[in-house]
Amino acid sequence: MDRIALVDVDGTLVDSNYQHALAWYRAFRRVDLVLPLWRIHRHIGMGGDQLVPALAGDEVEHRHGDALRDAWSEEFEPMLAEVAAVEGARELLTALRKDGTRVVLASSGQPAHVDAFLDLVDGRDVAEAWTTSEDVERTKPEPDLLAVALEKIGASGDGAGDVLVIGDSTWDCEAAGRLGARSLAVRTGGFSRSELLDAGAAEVYDTLPELTDALVR
Repeated sequence: MDRIALVDVDGTLVDSNYQHALAWYRAFRRVDLVLPLWRIHRHIGMGGDQLVPALAGDEVEHRHGDALRDAWSEEFEPMLAEVAAVEGARELLTALRKDGTRVVLASSGQPAHVDAFLDLVDGRDVAEAWTTSEDVERTKPEPDLLAVALEKIGASGDGAGDVLVIGDSTWDCEAAGRLGARSLAVRTGGFSRSELLDAGAAEVYDTLPELTDALVR
């Protein structure tokens, strides 16, 4: 059967995690909540639907959830132009395709952000499909986004051994585990090796070129 790679975007292919953390920090400040940036960073990789209650509790989600997500978007937008591709991002995608792997970008980002990041990594001609926040109601660590990514190419998660999830955060690894798929992690998002292994990563690599060499050597 074909091997399928579900590749995360934020923090994996583009260096955006710290901009996201700062945008969430500023969003929470709008409702008079001052959360430590290190705690916010440890939740980057979750979608906004999961991040707000995980960080601030269900009451804050109920009272301010939608306003916080709107504020995060407003705060992140001016930083969008600062985001750069991670070294080796395009090379990873092209190497996977040349190796016969079907590539889907599994992102919970807003459609406009995903479009911008596709351009950054020149990924439109190598990815068969991609997802955005509009595709699911529940984001990582729930596996829904990965399941939708598979559906977009007419596949399913039943053959878990043929599905590989590549990401940078603990939430990518947890979502892969819930799908029943193997995950490989890269430290480009700022998570430690031990955190990623504890979350279920089969292997952890420091850089995308190292990951690419291990996959298609």
